[in-house]
Amino acid sequence: MTFEQEWAELRAAAADRTAMQINSIPAEGGGGGAGGKDLVVNRDDLGAIGNDAYDLLGRLQKEGDIARASTFDAATALTNGNFVSGSAVLKVHDFWQTHLGTLLDACAQISNHLDYSKAQHAKDEAKIQGDLTRISVLSEYMK
Repeated sequence: MTFEQEWAELRAAAADRTAMQINSIPAEGGGGGAGGKDLVVNRDDLGAIGNDAYDLLGRLQKEGDIARASTFDAATALTNGNFVSGSAVLKVHDFWQTHLGTLLDACAQISNHLDYSKAQHAKDEAKIQGDLTRISVLSEYMK
């Protein structure tokens, strides 16, 4: 399987897991006024995406660096042999290392952010439930 095929499959799977509607209500009804929810965040979805990003980070760290040493050695050998292509191979090496680092950072940030979001949503939900519980107790006394 090529990288492009695998990437397309992962994107399609992520889109299926995280489909979101913006500026509309679901076809089956809903909305804020009728007891439906305007925004729903499923912590399992966040966890799955964060886990995928973490897995991708691990694979990139391991597999993205496989050719680094041999590419650098080839650039050095070509340069020492007075081949002009030695500097071009070194540029490819440096370009790859720079972009690999950027991609690794992005995957780590996605994974960390989604883990944080999952935990924060759980804390927010607990706080809201606690606040609403206090209000409902007060409402009972006012009847």
